[in-house]
Amino acid sequence: MSPVPVLLAATGLLLAAPRAEASEPVTAPASEEPRKAAEPPIVLISEEGFALSSADKAFVLKPRGQLQGDGRFYFDDPDRTGTNTFLMRRVRPILDGTLFGFIDFRIMPDFGSGQPILQDAFIDFRPGEWIRLRAGRFKTPFGLELLQSDMDNPFIERSLTVDLVPNRDEGLELHGEGQGGRWQYSLAVVNGDPDGTSTDSNIDDSFDLVARVFALPFKGREPAFLQGLGLGIAVTHGLQFGTATNTGLAPFRSTGQEVIFSYLNNTSTGQIVTAHGQHLRLSPQGHFYWGSFGLLAEYVRSSQEVQVADARARLRNHAWQTAVSWVFGGKASFEGARPTRPFDPKTLQGGALEVAARYHALDIDNAAFPRFANPASSVSQAKGFGVATTFAVNRRVRFAMNFHRTNYVGGAPDGGDRPPENVLMSRFQLTF
Repeated sequence: MSPVPVLLAATGLLLAAPRAEASEPVTAPASEEPRKAAEPPIVLISEEGFALSSADKAFVLKPRGQLQGDGRFYFDDPDRTGTNTFLMRRVRPILDGTLFGFIDFRIMPDFGSGQPILQDAFIDFRPGEWIRLRAGRFKTPFGLELLQSDMDNPFIERSLTVDLVPNRDEGLELHGEGQGGRWQYSLAVVNGDPDGTSTDSNIDDSFDLVARVFALPFKGREPAFLQGLGLGIAVTHGLQFGTATNTGLAPFRSTGQEVIFSYLNNTSTGQIVTAHGQHLRLSPQGHFYWGSFGLLAEYVRSSQEVQVADARARLRNHAWQTAVSWVFGGKASFEGARPTRPFDPKTLQGGALEVAARYHALDIDNAAFPRFANPASSVSQAKGFGVATTFAVNRRVRFAMNFHRTNYVGGAPDGGDRPPENVLMSRFQLTF
């Protein structure tokens, strides 16, 4: 049986399930005293943000926001493939909330990089922590680093693994956790993203099935140093068929956000590569946090059937990364560096300094060249090393500086290798 009807049926049963709160009201005796006046709403303002809620917490509004001002500066770049620039990387007003005590929602547009877009827009129906139903536009539950908020990532830009990871999509997701967060699961039916990007609509009649499980087996248990160990695996499976106007494929980008690989797309010659058939992804993933130390690693394999004219092939691309970090003056976590105490500008005490290093790689299937991609402009391999320093003034204000070097195989017009990319990046970040 197709997984789509199964998930839809489960959704119907979940929505139809009776709730204790929905039972018929009991009529109060005539002699009962009049009800007390409704309690005033609660307004909360703290380091954790702003919140407006009813007295019983059944209705909550949480206005949020995120600002990231970046700088990118390229060194030893004879071909001027990168452009030195300042930019607003992310400008996101965020509205989170709860309705009736069991329906959560989020609306998050983004006005950064001069390209207004709706990032998140979903509702969560949660009869319990172990089962929730999400509907709308949300992050596809697949890549570990992508599921980590960019507000908490020790690096300004994500690794090369995200070139093979679906980003945001529209659909339905059953998800939840149990035993105090020791295990988590997600099962989603979505339109189906090309590798490394997001979509706004379905370009064909098929859907992608996404499944992910993640466990923190020692959370809240002994030995204490293993409580930050998390291991998981994620898969996606679907059929994708592109067209000349919407190929179902996307270019891959470097850490400096320059295009390093793209499929043939030349309308004048008719050399247009499209997705055509099965698309399967697999990603084992994990992290380990203990005190000031942090480690995150993942591997991604993407198998994609493509077509150009009468030629067809299944391309198998791979990417992986390993990142380590150390926090001075605080604790490391998947939710970002946590200062022991906020920075005080009067005493120059407090705050936390996070130092991180990362090695990552992207390997394109050799069968992609030259029939499906031009070896004179698209690389076949990319391997990079990066170092990052981030000063967390508190949980909401951060200053960061990164340096990344990426070496390439192929991608040069003369049949040689594309020159290495050396980029220095800076960021000022404010979240609330």
